[in-house]
Amino acid sequence: MTYVKPKKRLGQHFLRDLSIAEDIVAALYSGANANRVIEIGPGTGVLSEIIISDKEFEKLILMDLDEESIAFLENKYQDKRVDIVHADFLKDDLKKYFGEEPFSIIGNFPYNISTQIFFKVLDHKDQIREVVGMLQKEVAERIATKEGSKTYGILSVLIQAYYDVEYLFTVPPHVFDPPPKVNSGVIALKRNNVKQLECDEKLFIKVVKASFSTRRKTLRNALKPLNLPESIRSLEILSKRAEQLSVDDFIALTLQIQNT
Repeated sequence: MTYVKPKKRLGQHFLRDLSIAEDIVAALYSGANANRVIEIGPGTGVLSEIIISDKEFEKLILMDLDEESIAFLENKYQDKRVDIVHADFLKDDLKKYFGEEPFSIIGNFPYNISTQIFFKVLDHKDQIREVVGMLQKEVAERIATKEGSKTYGILSVLIQAYYDVEYLFTVPPHVFDPPPKVNSGVIALKRNNVKQLECDEKLFIKVVKASFSTRRKTLRNALKPLNLPESIRSLEILSKRAEQLSVDDFIALTLQIQNT
């Protein structure tokens, strides 16, 4: 097999620019955390080829839902130290690959599931030490942006509570086959030193989601469904909108709610 047809239903847009592929792989940390790597949606192996050539790794998992891509990769890497897995990253049990050991994730993520990928990263935040991913530019910017921005939202806060996020560069449509209708963005996530939030994590998520549920309203109105006591409703911070609060502000607010 010499060619894999990109499939719209899988959100496939194969990167054809090797210099961009090299830049993406170069952003993957070369230390111990990168010894175990899962690549999501490897397609024809443009990133994995560079990883195999340039990186020291203990185990490289290439995970794809496309049977045609799997067959192509099995032929391409039949003599290489690579595990090729036909699986859905969103549904797969990641512990079967690395146990409790830390690992990293890299990939040209399908646009249609990129947000879900990052929510699963959060579910495995104690193991996933690093993520380097290419996704739709506006989603990448949303994850990386800070408070005060109109694109700042639920995923921004939840990811930044546990990861340092950097928007690396923008990728134009013409370097893909087929070209997407929008620009792509590459971001890097590195796990920070927060092992556990100072507040209750489930309540934190509940507060963040409720705060952004009605972006134009103040927090006092957005958080009404939580039936907060008067001592909380009278706080000055509730006169602000969700996009004005930093991650630390949300943690402090959750802690106050928790202690009432």
